[in-house]
Amino acid sequence: QVQLVEAGGGSVQPGGSLRLSCAASGIIVSSDVMAWYRQAPGKQRELVARIFRPGTTYYSGSVRGRFTISRDNAKNTMYLQMNSLKPEDTAVYYCNTAAAGAWGQGTQVTVSS
Repeated sequence: QVQLVEAGGGSVQPGGSLRLSCAASGIIVSSDVMAWYRQAPGKQRELVARIFRPGTTYYSGSVRGRFTISRDNAKNTMYLQMNSLKPEDTAVYYCNTAAAGAWGQGTQVTVSS
């Protein structure tokens, strides 16, 4: 049974920062390709960032330079550090594992003045 639980979302002003976490059970975070996706109301879900088994990363053009994806192997948890947040970053953020095809329940991020 694979379970992913996101946390850390909230409301922040433009230019602010948030740190999202994805606590995993049933998989080993360090051994799987994992990713963050997001979905805004009325829009399709889109890939935000991905981290591969060797630790290399990928970022979408809209977040590159502002977001950082990482792992904490001891806690079996994946993180997304989000800096310089913009209103267009407002969405529900989901974590995903490639091997199991599992999704978390999502955490809401709202960026507004």
